[in-house]
Formats: sequence, C-alpha cells, structure tokens
Amino acid sequence: MNELQMSHSGFKAYDIRGVMPTEINEELAYRVGRAYAALYHPETVAVGRDIRLSSEPLAAAAMRGLCDGGADVMDIGLCGTEMMYFSVFHYGLSGGIMITASHNPKDNNGMKLVREEGIPISADTGLKEIEKMAFAGDFPEGQQKGTVAQRDVMDDYIRHILSYVDVSRMKPLHLVVDAGNGCAGPVFRKLAEHLPFQFTELYMEPDGTFPNGVPNPMLEECRRPLIEAVKRTGADMGIAWDGDFDRCFFVDETGNFVEGYYMVGLLASYFLHLHPGETIVHDPRCFWNTEAIVAEHHGKAVESKGGHAFMKETLRRVHGIYGAEMSAHHFFRDFSYCDSGMIPWLIVAQILSETGKSLSELVREREAAFPCSGEINLPAGDVQAVLAAVEQAYGAEAQSVSHLDGVSLDFGSWRFNLRPSNTEPLIRFNMETRGDRALLENKKAEVIRFIEQANRP
Repeated sequence: MNELQMSHSGFKAYDIRGVMPTEINEELAYRVGRAYAALYHPETVAVGRDIRLSSEPLAAAAMRGLCDGGADVMDIGLCGTEMMYFSVFHYGLSGGIMITASHNPKDNNGMKLVREEGIPISADTGLKEIEKMAFAGDFPEGQQKGTVAQRDVMDDYIRHILSYVDVSRMKPLHLVVDAGNGCAGPVFRKLAEHLPFQFTELYMEPDGTFPNGVPNPMLEECRRPLIEAVKRTGADMGIAWDGDFDRCFFVDETGNFVEGYYMVGLLASYFLHLHPGETIVHDPRCFWNTEAIVAEHHGKAVESKGGHAFMKETLRRVHGIYGAEMSAHHFFRDFSYCDSGMIPWLIVAQILSETGKSLSELVREREAAFPCSGEINLPAGDVQAVLAAVEQAYGAEAQSVSHLDGVSLDFGSWRFNLRPSNTEPLIRFNMETRGDRALLENKKAEVIRFIEQANRP
C-alpha cells in the first residue's frame, strides 16, 4: 500500500484513531510498528487489543512491524488499555501498543503507544516522528527479527488492582455493572471472585458488533439502561465503563448520574485521608470543589492541561499520588501514573462500606457547594475564532484569564472553561459557580447563546 492509500488524519494529539480502512488499516499498523522499533530500539513491547472486529488483524500487523524492526513482542491478547500499561511497568518492558478506539463508533479503530513505565507517546513526545517515518517507509534494514510470545497477564493484574483496597473491610453491597459489550467483562468477572458484592450485570459479554450501542457512558442514551437497572433493583450504586475500560462512570442509589467532577473530589479526599499532605492533580475544566477538598485535607492541588498525556506528565513531575480529569480518567502514582477504570470503583465501594453512607450522601454537599454544568459539546466551524470571540466579549470583566488549556475565565462567583476537542470540530464547555445554581443556569444559557451566535457564518 502506498502513501496515497493511507491518511494522516488518524494521527491525533494523544494517539492514532480513525475510520477503518481509510484512516487506519493493517498497512499503517505495520508501519507504525516498524517506526516504533526504529526510533526507540525497544527490547520487548507489549501489544494488546480491544474487542473490535478489526483489532486482531491490526494487532497482528503491528506485531509484524515490531518484529521486523528487531523488537520482541509480548502478546497480551484481548484486554483493556490499562492492562497494556500494567504489563509495561510491571514486567519492566520497553513500551507498549494498544489497539483500540475506546468509545468511538464501531467502524473506527486506533493505536495508543507508550514507552517504558507507560509514559505516553503523544504528538509532542514522538508521535509526529513515528507518523513521518511510517509514511516515508524508510526503515533501517539488517536487524535480527524479533519474536512473539503470548502471555496471560490477568492474574498478576488482578492481584495488583486488589492491592488498592482492603476487601476484608467491604460490606455485601448490591452493584449494577455495565460494560457496554466492551472489554471490561472478563476482568470484572475475575475481580468479582474476590469481592463480597451482589452484582446485576448488563452487557458484560465482549462483542465487537456492539449490539447495544457504542460503549460510551458519556452519552445519556448509553447510561439509561444502567440508571433504570439501579432504580429497578434498589442497588447501592451503578458502574459503567467505556470500550477499553480506562474510564468508569457512576450512578448513585437513586439513579442519578454523578458528574465526574464530584468523583474526583471524593477520591482526592480518600487519598489525602490516607496520605496527608500529598499532591493532587486536576484539569482546568472545573476545579473549585477539588481545590477546596485538597485544602481541607492540607494537601497540594496542581492544575494540569487536560488530556491523558499531559496529566500523566504533570503527575509524574510533581510526584502526585492521584490525579483526574472530569471526563472520568483517574490516574494513580502506584499505577505508574497511568489511568485505570477498575481502581476507582473499588475504592468508591470501600468508601461506601466504611462510611455507611450512600453515594448520593457522599456527593450531595459538594454538588450544592459547587454546582457545575457538566461537559457540553458545542459544534464550531472555526473553533479558534469562536474562542477568541468569547474571550474578547468576556475577558474585560473577568478577574483572571488562563490559556493553559483552551481559555478559562474566572469571575469570582462563577467561571468557565472552553477547550477544543482533539478529534472533532467541537468546543467542550464547562462552567461552575460557588453555591449558586440559578447563576449557573443563567450564565450557562447566556454563554451558549453567545457561542452559537459567534459560530454563525
């Protein structure tokens, strides 16, 4: 396949992701593997894949590329992205590649690349160089070919995940779980063998045709079955994962979806209670609640640009014990600063068990103290022009303006952040206030109306 039959459009800020076979295909996967081997000279690379129908041939192509470039491969098979991270740092490998498109439509696929210790390869840290070499096809020759060895990492991974909680302190909660036919099911079932909970299961069988819709709990329609099941069964909590389960989402016992913002605060308080004075990393979208909780526990809050690569870089630099984005990515120092969708719900289950409080009780005061809009996606033809128009209109009255990630404007009693999507022509809008929900609703409508007007031709 020549360059004209491949597309650069699949190369994003943090990974490779696009439509099969026009934006990503086996030839590209092979070339990415070859380029990875040529640029980093790895000894052994872990390769995992999600349940998508195209993932197995893409993984095989990437492994061929790595081997032809002289690298050995640890084939960890069907797994979640965090199991690839785990394999890299736990076994001391040179790096890893995960074949996944996470929560994207089923005709999509992609690749996430890391170096040693799970350090991400992003557009700023090597992905552009991999792209350039992959398309040039100018690979060094003469290496001794590497070999592929399959390895089942499940038991070691489960043992590590369980080390974050004390199962003996857990009570027999009733939990509803929903994997959306993604990859979480096999791991969940292994974890469940060690836990005292009663489970109601929804869509836990991996199925790359996604018969019940794409596994993206950020979408309201994807959360509906979980919410209905929690209400119907009277469960203590509902948990949902995206396709490669590096994110998890929560529904409280009343059936209300809990915004990721408040889960960040809850988990921050858990870690600071165990480890006073530690550092917590948060993104710029909404953070007043997180900062208040960290201050109450005498910790240190550090703001980072959003996106998993930037969050991990910041967390590693400041040696933070925990960090999170509102989008339900949770990062842990003891997980080599990588994100996990399994660790958070186990910790929350332990908090419910130890406090005797419901999830709604645990977050109710925080929701009232710092109401937020949740993330709202707004179409924008020229994203940067719209951001500039908003800043020009609102900047003069703002107490502070930040460009760490998009634009953040703080007015004292309310603030908002606008940031461009890395994959779509969208603006991601988040707003919060200090205890004033009416102000939130009024200002939210006002800013959205302004954005819609600014976006008109």
